[in-house]
Amino acid sequence: MPAITSSVDPKSDSFTKNRAAMLALLDGVRLLEARVRAYSERARPRFEARGQLLPRDRVNLLLDRGAPFVELSTLAGLGMHDDDGKENPLGGGGINGVGVVSGVRCMISASDSGIKGGTSTPMGLKKKLRSQQIAFENKLPTIALVESGGANLLYQSELFVEGGRTFANQSRLSAAGIPQVTVVHGSSTAGGAYVPGLSDYVVVVRDRAKIFLAGPPLLKSATGEIATDEELGGAEMHASMAGTAEYIADDDAQAIAVARDVMAKLRWNDRLPQHPLPSYQPPLYDSEELLGLVPVDYSKPYDVRELIARLVDGSSFLDFKASYGIATVCGHASIEGYPCGIIGNNGPIDAQGSVKAAQFIQLCCQSGTPIIYLQNTTGYMVGREAEMGGIVKHGSKMIQAVANATVPQITLMVGGSFGAGNYGMCGRSFDPRFIFAWPNYRISVMGGEQAAGVMRIVTEAKARRDGKEPDTAALDKMFNAIVSQIDAESTALYATARLWDDGIIDPRDSRKVLAYSLSICTEAERRPLRGNTFGVARG
Repeated sequence: MPAITSSVDPKSDSFTKNRAAMLALLDGVRLLEARVRAYSERARPRFEARGQLLPRDRVNLLLDRGAPFVELSTLAGLGMHDDDGKENPLGGGGINGVGVVSGVRCMISASDSGIKGGTSTPMGLKKKLRSQQIAFENKLPTIALVESGGANLLYQSELFVEGGRTFANQSRLSAAGIPQVTVVHGSSTAGGAYVPGLSDYVVVVRDRAKIFLAGPPLLKSATGEIATDEELGGAEMHASMAGTAEYIADDDAQAIAVARDVMAKLRWNDRLPQHPLPSYQPPLYDSEELLGLVPVDYSKPYDVRELIARLVDGSSFLDFKASYGIATVCGHASIEGYPCGIIGNNGPIDAQGSVKAAQFIQLCCQSGTPIIYLQNTTGYMVGREAEMGGIVKHGSKMIQAVANATVPQITLMVGGSFGAGNYGMCGRSFDPRFIFAWPNYRISVMGGEQAAGVMRIVTEAKARRDGKEPDTAALDKMFNAIVSQIDAESTALYATARLWDDGIIDPRDSRKVLAYSLSICTEAERRPLRGNTFGVARG
């Protein structure tokens, strides 16, 4: 394949300004993530006094040393519910990500009991559901490190019904033949008791684990019966009498060692067909240059091929229909040896770009090639000429192709994401296997000024129909209010808080993150499963 020749000057003023602006946004994200970790870290003295490890220490001990761990949705719920979005962000109350345990790639889910006792928030629940979806689609064994005060009852109306879906997902994962290992480090009560109950393997920590449907106060209130925590749901009882637990450990570290042993004994990779990847060359250009390529102002143009040149092996890209539908760039490449199709934007998606992309997606499905979307779009082309040219029907072809693609699709949000362009470029609602974002990206139905302009025109027209002269001052006030609202609601932080992506990444890590995602998807496509009808029921 031909290599892309870059025309970017890393020493230019525009590049330098882009880089500085991107780094400033990235620093803001990293500061908030650090505050989530610091919030949990405050509980260290309390945990140490109880002989416990902090949740992040548990995760670190579980993972294979030196293997990659991609944490997901680190700022879930930012600025929502009890999360103040500033000094004390909660991170959704949990730690979720894909990592390697005893040589097996797994989905890790840990209650962050250092923050508000690990209680579940509405967005924390959505984060859990998303991790289960990723595990199911990619055939990833799951390991849960549980210690939680349960649902935050102040938000029960947003948790109860959707919370049941986590139990349904656990049942379906087991039935599909995807193993689930749960370590109970502390409280796992009421609805939380079903987390170990629906798992395939359960490890409990002596004198710390508590698993019961009703605790002592509720039991006494409901039935008059008096019992202690240990009698109702202690580790010894569940390991020796109830049979809820298969293994009992003396402390957190030993429990995690048992979980690692369980994962090793499953021989999960033994049946995976060997498929050595071809050797590959790194890109011709430094990943550092990714910081200055894309303007933070999404209205300023850049050539997406410059981005591709810094992501793909040898900067080699086979441009598909390069002279047709030129604002929509499609082509074949490889990332760390994993073949992929790439679709990117160099402007609005017009009729030619739509049918070009639709054809390319179908060809990738025909050849079994995963697709990566580099999303930076103002949407589909509008105007009299575009409408007469059939933009609606041609744009629909692209959307149909994305919605029905039979290969893994991975989306990287690198700029603007507006209108139906978000759909045609495989936004969250089209269920990409993974969707990551840069800190500069913007997402909304349209830009703030465009939305405000539409509302101004509509309001002026209504006033004139009513025989009134439009109030210019009131229109200006409305215009500014709408711009402010949409600008605030379209930021990367606003989006990641609502799980419209799987996390904000450093642009310099884009190649590594895409390669890791491709490797997960590729392994899932090749992995055979041994499912059953109802999942594994413990004795």
